[in-house]
Amino acid sequence: MANTTFSGPVRSENGFESITKNGTTGAITTDATYGKAVVAGTQSLSGAGAADLTNLTTAITGENTGDVVTLADGTAGQVKIFTYIAESAAGDTAIITPATFGSGTTITLGTVGQGCVLVYDATIGWVVTGNNGGTIA
Repeated sequence: MANTTFSGPVRSENGFESITKNGTTGAITTDATYGKAVVAGTQSLSGAGAADLTNLTTAITGENTGDVVTLADGTAGQVKIFTYIAESAAGDTAIITPATFGSGTTITLGTVGQGCVLVYDATIGWVVTGNNGGTIA
């Protein structure tokens, strides 16, 4: 299907899907669904690493104490959600380190069930708009 640009409202009775097509296999992957609820992709990250900017959520499994999870600058208005879903041993932590952070320097998640919501502002960087148990430093 070709790309199409609309100048007015676009409506659908059954919602919309954002997809990607594998150029080799032709397999279709649904990246996000827009209907009565917005369902967007989740990145699974074990231990230290980089949070991607393509998925709405990064679900972190702690592997060590002090796993550093980096977050590059986003696009104005972009939302990023982090959830701490599991750990390999008691005391493991994930330290989220945004490149530009208007709310501090880091957010540490160390208990399963903790999480935070960030929104990117073009002037001051990532800003915490929701926090469930994370330590902001």
